Amino acid sequence: MALRDSLSKEPSIELFIKAGHDGEKVGNCPFSQRLFMVLWLKGVKFTVTTVDMQKKPEELKDLAPGANPPFLLYNGILKTDFIKIEEFLEQTLAPPMYPQLTPVNKESFDVGADIFAKFSAFIRNSPNNSFQEKGLLREFKRLDDYLNSPLPEEIDHNSRETVTVSTRKFLDGDRLTLADCNLLPKLHVIRVAAKKYCDFDIPAQFTGVWRYLQNANKREEFKETCPDDIEIEKAYLNVVRK
Repeated sequence: MALRDSLSKEPSIELFIKAGHDGEKVGNCPFSQRLFMVLWLKGVKFTVTTVDMQKKPEELKDLAPGANPPFLLYNGILKTDFIKIEEFLEQTLAPPMYPQLTPVNKESFDVGADIFAKFSAFIRNSPNNSFQEKGLLREFKRLDDYLNSPLPEEIDHNSRETVTVSTRKFLDGDRLTLADCNLLPKLHVIRVAAKKYCDFDIPAQFTGVWRYLQNANKREEFKETCPDDIEIEKAYLNVVRK
């Protein structure tokens, strides 16, 4: 009985994320939002503390010297590498108590791997960024093709009807996975910053991408963890070439 009680007892989890310009709200940090989403999707109880990077509290300097958000306290143990934190949470908060978030299809993780780097080059070189824009659009086309291509599990080989276009909601199906926790925060930054400073919109022809974003905005795990647009705009103000 004691073993069963210890296994069913929920852990103590505190996530520390970057604060916004007011020192309190959620700041612009796709990695912080990534872990915020993972914990929310796991359905575990946790607290979130925003860290003002301009005046980092003394107790946080003692807690995580030299570390920048996001970092995590799990049952009092500090974890600072966001990729290792995600791996740890997926392994530790596992079925049957918590859902598994690893995508079934490896390409769901790989398909958006270069899109943020292409965006960064695009916005840094504004306004003379037509070459970089082509690279960014190629990555959006790759993502769109993947989202519109049926996954193996969407194809019924016993049916006479052929599925030619996917109708799934997210990268790996109709449930949010670690792949979405990685990509969606980056897409949100791209939409806001590219529109503000480059007047760039994701082309309407990328129907798979827009379906994906519209479905994501219906989920509180994504919508409620996004920073305000002004946080992203302020973060990229000094990035854009004048």
